[in-house]
Amino acid sequence: QVQLVESGGGLVQAGGSLSLSCAASGLTFSSYAMGWFRQAPGKEREFVVAISRSGVTTYHADSVKGRFTISRDNTKNTVYLQMNSLKPEDTAVYYCAAGRLSSQGLDYDYWGQGTQVTASS
Repeated sequence: QVQLVESGGGLVQAGGSLSLSCAASGLTFSSYAMGWFRQAPGKEREFVVAISRSGVTTYHADSVKGRFTISRDNTKNTVYLQMNSLKPEDTAVYYCAAGRLSSQGLDYDYWGQGTQVTASS
């Protein structure tokens, strides 16, 4: 049974930082690209950032370039999202996903339950 468990969400003031983690189990972690997506209230889910199986290649949404960094540790079956200079518009539930390196949600096979990130103004 595949499980992706996000942690690290919370409330932070605008301009602050948060670090999210996503621990994977039940799959061969190094065989999957990993992505982070988010969904704000009343909005559709959107792509945030993704990382290749090896960790060499990353893709970022324009809205987070220069502020968010994705990384992974294949020895710990964990992917990380470091979020700096947070803005109120970053407020959303953040989901990690495992699948094919892509900005499209349909290319991901497994999803976590999500963690709330709130950046207050």
